[in-house]
Amino acid sequence: MQENTNEISDLVADRQKTIVRTSFIGIGANVLLAAFKAFVGLLSHSIAVILDAVNNLSDALSSVITIIGAKLGAKQPNKKHPLGYGRVEYISSMLVAAIVLYAGITSLVESVKKIIHPEKADYGALALVIIAVAIVVKLILGAYVKAQGKKVNSGALIASGSDALFDAILSASVLATAVIYLIWHISLEAYVGVVIACFIIKAGIEMMLETLDDIIGQRSDAELTAKLRKIICEDESVRGAYDIILFNYGPNKNYGSVHIELPDDMTVDKVDKITRRIQINVFQKTGVILTGVGVYSFNTSNDEATQMRNAVQKTVLSHDWAMQVHGFYADTENKTVHFDVVVSFDIDRKQAYRILAEETQKLFPDYTVSLVLDADTAD
Repeated sequence: MQENTNEISDLVADRQKTIVRTSFIGIGANVLLAAFKAFVGLLSHSIAVILDAVNNLSDALSSVITIIGAKLGAKQPNKKHPLGYGRVEYISSMLVAAIVLYAGITSLVESVKKIIHPEKADYGALALVIIAVAIVVKLILGAYVKAQGKKVNSGALIASGSDALFDAILSASVLATAVIYLIWHISLEAYVGVVIACFIIKAGIEMMLETLDDIIGQRSDAELTAKLRKIICEDESVRGAYDIILFNYGPNKNYGSVHIELPDDMTVDKVDKITRRIQINVFQKTGVILTGVGVYSFNTSNDEATQMRNAVQKTVLSHDWAMQVHGFYADTENKTVHFDVVVSFDIDRKQAYRILAEETQKLFPDYTVSLVLDADTAD
């Protein structure tokens, strides 16, 4: 277990180095592009080129915040934050989105001003060459940063990479504007500036909403959930794995809980060995730390209980919104029945509970029926 813990620590360290290195490359490239574009924009009196330079500066600042977020997120857990600082990266992603949004709103205001009070642009050959080179640089930079972000699961890097790719498209529109002006003497700089600003605002809003989803909490990753269930059910004593819930404390840092179904004739010491074995296997193969492994007992030698389980499954699953029945156990001696039902979000939970409780109680009028509704939290 210690060896695997060290491997996870090494992966975390490598991830941080990748984020910092990629961000520094982004900062250097964006600062240089901003300087060249600002020079061209001031020389040619083009608001579109100047706004493109401002956009590059905002990208550089975003990379700085990404580095700070990665550094803070890698801090070791302590008494105040026992689960670490991984979620700081989500805050850095939110700040990046806020900067992009601010740059877009500012650009929109300046572009509108230029429409009301236009200035004549004056493009030269040097300006066109610099803009064209900037497009190529942004395409390469965007592809690289986005690929590195996916590699280390960094939302901030992925957002920065996507923004850089989009910047290349915006720079291409600026180049097209310059060519149109040189050929037909039609000035579209301010109008293109408005279009650029609107796209920047849209990108900022989308980035902010995506990060908010991460902070609020989303459905568990379907692929990871399926992998966990497969690993857990590989144990020959486990009949099924249910209620898998993952708690995210930063990229690649997940804690979780699960319920497993075990035979009702199993002793506590055997249950303890199984749950510990499952926790170790899951951690070694996925890096997920199972903080809780609950147990459902299923009847192994009671034919009446088996018939009751089949009747419950048939009744419950006759509803489209009832997705799964698990954790069924019937105590025929004390006349009690327990089971859980996973219901979709297509029905009100109170209504679903009332319907299922009434129907199952009718099946077993002499029994006390205990029903628990589980939410559809994983695919």
